[in-house]
Amino acid sequence: MSTRTKIVIGGVAVGLLLMPLIGFWMSLFILLGVPALAYLALDPGQRRRLKRVAARREIGR
Repeated sequence: MSTRTKIVIGGVAVGLLLMPLIGFWMSLFILLGVPALAYLALDPGQRRRLKRVAARREIGR
């Protein structure tokens, strides 16, 4: 199982556990907001590197 798959499964599990405790919309906000905040916390050089890695993955290299 790839690392990306493990992260997705973990995110779904956290979302399902949070939903009954804090409600659907708040858990959705947390699941989408935390990764977005982490991306925005990167400096511009790290963002460029991340985009290059993602583009390389799409090409299939």
